[in-house]
Amino acid sequence: MSSFSVRFFTPQSLPSSSVRPKTWVLAAPTSAPVASVEVDAGRLEPRVEERDGYFVLKQKFREGINPQEKLKIEKDPLKLFMEAGMEELAKMPLEEIEKAKHSKDDIDVRLKWLGLFHRRKHQYGRFMMRLKLPNGVTTSAQTRNLASVIRNYGKEGCADVTTRQNWQIRGVVLPDVPEILKGLEEVGLTSLQSGMDNVRNPVGNPLAGIDPEEIVDTRPYTNLLSQFITANSRGNPAFANLPRKWNACVVGSHDLYEHPHINDLAYMPAAKDGRFGFNLLVGGFFSGKRCDEAIPLDAWIPADDVIPLCKAMLEAFRDLGYRGNRQKTRMMWLIDELGLEVFRSEVAKRMPQKELERASPEDLVQKQWERRDYLGVHPQKQEGFSYVGIHIPVGRVQANDMDELARLADTYGSGELRLTVEQNIIIPNVENSKIETLLNEPLLKDQFLPEPSILMKGLVACTGNQFCGQAIIETKARALKVTEEVERLVSVTRPVRMHWTGCPNSCGQVQVADIGFMGCMARDENGKPCEGADIFLGGRIGSDSHLGQVYKKAVPCKDLVPVVADILVEQFGAVPRDREEGED
Repeated sequence: MSSFSVRFFTPQSLPSSSVRPKTWVLAAPTSAPVASVEVDAGRLEPRVEERDGYFVLKQKFREGINPQEKLKIEKDPLKLFMEAGMEELAKMPLEEIEKAKHSKDDIDVRLKWLGLFHRRKHQYGRFMMRLKLPNGVTTSAQTRNLASVIRNYGKEGCADVTTRQNWQIRGVVLPDVPEILKGLEEVGLTSLQSGMDNVRNPVGNPLAGIDPEEIVDTRPYTNLLSQFITANSRGNPAFANLPRKWNACVVGSHDLYEHPHINDLAYMPAAKDGRFGFNLLVGGFFSGKRCDEAIPLDAWIPADDVIPLCKAMLEAFRDLGYRGNRQKTRMMWLIDELGLEVFRSEVAKRMPQKELERASPEDLVQKQWERRDYLGVHPQKQEGFSYVGIHIPVGRVQANDMDELARLADTYGSGELRLTVEQNIIIPNVENSKIETLLNEPLLKDQFLPEPSILMKGLVACTGNQFCGQAIIETKARALKVTEEVERLVSVTRPVRMHWTGCPNSCGQVQVADIGFMGCMARDENGKPCEGADIFLGGRIGSDSHLGQVYKKAVPCKDLVPVVADILVEQFGAVPRDREEGED
């Protein structure tokens, strides 16, 4: 894949020339009046160099770097996979690992490059493993494989559907990892380069290829992106030493199920001069100190250039990104520093043709579009078939659940499951004659409902402090309990999306929710510290997306139910249950 280009459409020639951006640039998108800034030419010198196949930070740029960068300089984390370091580490007793700083850094930091996260604080000696699952597409065989892994760990083992459309499994112990990795490879899965300073799971339309209203099938693009980033699961050192994590999505429908505005790179379908391609959004991210929506790069690429563009942008971020304070190392900080035009020019000069076309006005995503609900039964573009979206409460599943989901996919569908960024699952390719029998299956009648209540269907929750050491509060069980209690108080007639996150890192993406809950410490009526939440309101997804704002800070968790009920009545037209029953 040396050309980094795979053709999906008839190739068209690119314009022979374009005006090269100058050094004097705008410091923000051109839609806002801003002052010009000047970028010193020395700032555009690449800060990394290739050495023995790996990219290393140059000596002269090492002053003031963060601790994670120092660990990468000591030993590239990808070596644990590419040079059989994992096998040696797995043979070491945990006590021996803990005695040496080097191997302790391996299990707490470097293993994240293999998708392994040590749950030191709450599950000492056990790991969460994050899978790559481009576009959220998985098979029954893959699902059974993951079920067989977590079943070995009893109550410590479980799995989650994540907000990046993939699986995370829990309870893994280090001696088992080499065998687990072999099993993953056999079923076409990998956990490689899924954590820390890597490109995360590429997100696409969960209805790709089956949606009667889709703009483009995103699966070929997300698959290529994942294969490119990991070098077909062999490991790709060229993009394993980024300044921070990096998220990408390919939009395939008017519904924007992919949440493009919170990705570092979003490919937005657009036509230009009769050619199909993508306009580009860049820089969206959440962090503990700053959250930003993605902004237009003022660039369009033909569909053939999805991979070259990704490569060029990652190289610009890798080469020029700041590596000091970790709170300022996401790509948007680099865009701010260089200005949008200089950043754009740095991407352009790394393209094969050394240029980027300007954005196309022919957006293919309809701006006025009511987002469709994918839960329940819906007809596919394939005549005689439907897909069935089922609700997975806060994304948590057990081994038996996974086996049963695999059986349902085989019995009623094509052996395939689709994961969504709202932590739900879609069973595609169900013959219409089988729909009624599928809906009567015990799993869908009692546990994973195709038609959950309005508040439950919009519920999302991060891992919380049950497993995650960074989370301040418990989230998953609490989200379900609060929602159930609120539903007893008020009746809601329109969708309301409620997201929970255990800490300011916002893995639960509270800023895009109608109502968001961010874990914090609060004080009860007696002034004693207790678990609490900052409440966010007003997040929107879709063409008119914007981030929510803090509505009320540090509400004790035990007081959330009446507060949420009041918000639903005052802001979302909910009706108190006693009034509703009296009127009936």
